[in-house]
Amino acid sequence: MKATIWHNPKCGTSRNTLAILEETPGVDVTVIEYLKAPPSAEKLAQLYRDAGITPQQGLRIKGTDAEDRGLPQASDADVLAAMAAEPILIERPLVETDKGARLCRPKETVHEIL
Repeated sequence: MKATIWHNPKCGTSRNTLAILEETPGVDVTVIEYLKAPPSAEKLAQLYRDAGITPQQGLRIKGTDAEDRGLPQASDADVLAAMAAEPILIERPLVETDKGARLCRPKETVHEIL
């Protein structure tokens, strides 16, 4: 099974989720450091749709100015555009497999798509 993780190596939850992926037999992991190679707004929209969440639910609040900018109440398009332009606004880690996508907070959520 192929799995892609949008990863921040400085984030403990992201590191722990990556460890689960790497320790699961038969999982071929692609790691994308999203702060260096951010996904497009279109890719984010697809990931959130596949995860069954809204872009606002995928918005990182802690350590960002998202609330000051009104992003939690903004339109999907505005949130996605802000995330694509400033990937620090993307909550992590996002994981995608053939079985779907998940925002893996908590890290055990990844098991739903393995």
